[in-house]
Amino acid sequence: MIAVNPGLTAYALLTPALSATIPLQTAGMYISHVENVLGTSFTFKAIASSYAAARRAEQVALTEIDRLTQILSSYCPDSEFSQWLRSTGSPERISPDLFAVLSLFDEWYDKTEGAINAGTEHISQLWQQSVSPSEADIASVQQRHWLLNPAEQIAARLTTIPLRLNTFAKSYVLDRAAEAALHVAEIQAVVLNGGGDLVVRGNWTETVAIANPRAGAENSEVLARFAVQNQAVATSGNYRRGIQLGENWYSHIIDPRTGRSANDVASATVVHPDAITAGALATAFNILSPGERTKLAARTPGAEFFIVTTDGQQHTSPGWDGLSMHENPVSKSVETVRLMSITPQKDKLWNSDQELIISLELPQFQGRSHRPFVAIWVEDEKGVPVRNLALWYNKPRWLPELRDWYALQRSSDFDAASITSATRSPGSYTVQWDGRDNAGQYVKQAKYTVCIEAAREHSTYQIIRQMMDFNGKLKQQTVPGNVEIATAALDYRQKSDAR
Repeated sequence: MIAVNPGLTAYALLTPALSATIPLQTAGMYISHVENVLGTSFTFKAIASSYAAARRAEQVALTEIDRLTQILSSYCPDSEFSQWLRSTGSPERISPDLFAVLSLFDEWYDKTEGAINAGTEHISQLWQQSVSPSEADIASVQQRHWLLNPAEQIAARLTTIPLRLNTFAKSYVLDRAAEAALHVAEIQAVVLNGGGDLVVRGNWTETVAIANPRAGAENSEVLARFAVQNQAVATSGNYRRGIQLGENWYSHIIDPRTGRSANDVASATVVHPDAITAGALATAFNILSPGERTKLAARTPGAEFFIVTTDGQQHTSPGWDGLSMHENPVSKSVETVRLMSITPQKDKLWNSDQELIISLELPQFQGRSHRPFVAIWVEDEKGVPVRNLALWYNKPRWLPELRDWYALQRSSDFDAASITSATRSPGSYTVQWDGRDNAGQYVKQAKYTVCIEAAREHSTYQIIRQMMDFNGKLKQQTVPGNVEIATAALDYRQKSDAR
């Protein structure tokens, strides 16, 4: 999705740990989190020789995103693309970026035999109105929607149906923004993550984790981990946007060849050096049949994929294992035995089929403003920390601003991986507690307090404390918000309640 509101800026992420080969004495990592960029949450990382250089690179990236948004957005009525849509039948000279994206849609329409099609928006709008598309609707989508003249850089619109440059337009924007930021002096590498789609450029190896389509919390267990350098990662799936009708979930991803929702694939992750290729394949793999996917992948050198079907099966490309990062199964099993051996047996323990979902929504501000640092943890009835769930900040020097968390714990050992997932909505987050403590043991059934602390550099400080009785009886609670956390809610539920 391309949007025009840059939204809220912040310098925060779940962990700031360095994991590649950049010497710490010559460079450091800068992390920034921004809401409502390209219609989603946006994370910017820079490996830079100075803080000032990293800030310049971030501004260059955001400026390039704003520029391209004003060209390609179909949500902005005065964007170049929106204005061109109103010129039906009239050949017009267009910008190099719009011409490039329209050309790429033609290219991928042919490569995917019609699965990638800007006219899919017409069918999507019909379904949103609860109208089943007719054969005539499908036929109108399958037409060529524009005629391009490369010599003159002229485009003429041929149809009148709604069009939208989804699929890989976001990947195109992120790629151009990454290249612009990388050319800033003192920048060694950048990582841009637009709601789950990543572009990694420069002298840096980024660890990436694939979100589980059945577990939407920020700290949920991931499906796989891999490492990339100078590559792009795109994930498309049916689990964050769509329509629930009765017991059935219908994906927002439509097969324009049939007019039907593409529901066979839950998540498709693609890695490729070219961001546009990664974005196009991730969407196409949700639509195409297994045989069509295999043929398309074979015709696309350098593409690796990790696909999860709606029945839970996982399918990977032949070269996927070359990217994957595997844990040491021996050390993991030894640690598990040790933890289990000291688990108290006299107490009634947390039911392993239950979980707590903590939902947060950040307030919306005009323009760009820093997102607060946030810590989320659970305490027992004596006020002793039981489980750290999330920590969002950019530099260790600011951790004391989170007063209660810092006084009690001071540990910033959180997962540093970038998360690739289907595009997420901005501003809203969920964190999961599975009933285990920091040592991996299930806690006893009892009353615990959920703590949500938010602070800004030498400025606003807020903390939310909400006690709940985790006695096996499921319940929900709404938590009063504050200046930094607009709303919060606790949902103590069965794990099977999650879609």
